[in-house]
Amino acid sequence: MNEALTIKTERVDDIPLLLAQMQRMGLVELLDRHFPTHGNRVGLSLGWVTTLWLTHVLSQADHRMNPVQSWAEQRLETLRGCSDATLEVRDLSDDRLADVLRDLSDDTRWREFEQELTGQLMRVYDLRPNAVRLDSTTASSYGVVSEDGLLQLGHSKDHRPDLPQLKVMLATLDPLGMPLATEVLPGQRADDPLYLPVIARVRMCLNKPGLLYVGDCKMGALDTRASIQAHGDYSLCPLSALQVPVALLAQQVEALQASNQPLLKVERTQADGRTHCIAQGYERLETVTAQLDGVACTWTERRLLVQSVAAKLSAEQALHTRLKQAQQALSELTVRRPGKAVLSERAAVEQAVADTLAHFRVDGLLLVTVTEQVTEQALRAYRGRPATVRIARHFTITSQVQTEALRTASEQLGWRVYATNHSAEKLPLTQAVEAYRDEYLVERNFGRLKGLPLSLSPMYVERDDHATGLVRLLSIALRVLTLLEFVVRRHLAQQGASLAGLYAGNPKRATTKPTTERLLEAFQGIFLTILVEPYQTRRHLTALSALQQRVLALLEFSPTLYSHLCEDSSEPP
Repeated sequence: MNEALTIKTERVDDIPLLLAQMQRMGLVELLDRHFPTHGNRVGLSLGWVTTLWLTHVLSQADHRMNPVQSWAEQRLETLRGCSDATLEVRDLSDDRLADVLRDLSDDTRWREFEQELTGQLMRVYDLRPNAVRLDSTTASSYGVVSEDGLLQLGHSKDHRPDLPQLKVMLATLDPLGMPLATEVLPGQRADDPLYLPVIARVRMCLNKPGLLYVGDCKMGALDTRASIQAHGDYSLCPLSALQVPVALLAQQVEALQASNQPLLKVERTQADGRTHCIAQGYERLETVTAQLDGVACTWTERRLLVQSVAAKLSAEQALHTRLKQAQQALSELTVRRPGKAVLSERAAVEQAVADTLAHFRVDGLLLVTVTEQVTEQALRAYRGRPATVRIARHFTITSQVQTEALRTASEQLGWRVYATNHSAEKLPLTQAVEAYRDEYLVERNFGRLKGLPLSLSPMYVERDDHATGLVRLLSIALRVLTLLEFVVRRHLAQQGASLAGLYAGNPKRATTKPTTERLLEAFQGIFLTILVEPYQTRRHLTALSALQQRVLALLEFSPTLYSHLCEDSSEPP
């Protein structure tokens, strides 16, 4: 008789690695402790459901709820072998995932969970906080705006002002970019008042005074800087043009240049060993006073006047372009064209010249000469009209660049003022510039959150609690991404080694700073084949490549993460 043989193949890929990472972070236990489920709940706990959903999000780069159940059904043996053996497909149904979002939207429980999670990760990964970066972004949605709802119309950082949005405020730990605190707020809220509540949450999570908080000019609000000073912490942020107008900045730069104060240079070493200057600047002290809870708070701030070399070059190119455009526009002011009124009065010509210079922002940089030509034209008598002489005026406009004025203007380009209450000994100007330039770390988090692999924007959830829960869920996924990357890079740095084989089409290309996305991509193509016969079950797993084994070693994981999926193969009696 022919005996039945059933063959089933599942994609394993990066699932064991992701689940092992999240178990190392203690997510299941923490989620179950802070978000307890009803005693009559049947099936997996919220902690396991959330962790498995996060595995789908990170492995498939898709946070939507509807594909999760079918994804799990196609990988059921793999998921059971790496998580809870009692897993059923219905545990990952849409309604169970919606329960996760609803529970994560509880503000009190979330903040307690986030605080304990941060403390645990600091211990497990031996993270020593010194600097925290803060920034906000918006996430657009196709939902409906309601009067008191989360989704509102406001200034869109996605350049979609037509779509309602919510705002996400993020505090991340330097230098790995791991989120410490996440706030989800209505989309029309201004950024300035959002910094202090998040900073307060960071203080509760880290319980360490003397941290440096780095932010953009919206963190430069006087009340924010005063509060940071009063709590014994430090701030570093640029000041806006409202706080230090362009004219005042130019005066301060000129005064410092005239005082013969040494110009401090910020230099970087290139890959070939050569150094190049990226910025230069001066320092000055300023006494600042602010009212904090009705009490005057006075302190001394360092004002760092920094000129970025790249910003100066870019601004110079833009200025030269505007000069050319202004000269072209000036030369065409008096050219006769169809449908164009001819300027026949000198006052009108001079006003047009002034308007053109103002439009192109080149006032004082061009020497404009207006030449007037007067001609007489005899008009013959016609039908009773006597012969007359008409006076015609024609104007010619020429312009010349004022070389000295242009040189002076170029020297004023690319300057910006930074404020910090940190000492020059612990945060010299060179380090302050480098610290602010690392702001891309939090921007990279926003790129991951809103684009691949987490794809938050645009959102397709309609309820406010679901939207809040989704942002918080993806902030956990962001922690997984940053920690995987951090651990691999730290071990490569300790070993003085690099990692090759991550770039398709260029297997010899090596890097010391691999991204999590490329590390996970390296695990694509691992399959589990299950052969079920009447008297035995055999399992076969694709052998791990040398690159995959190296990545696991850098993450301090054993290859048994994968090989144990074949351990329960049964032999015939």
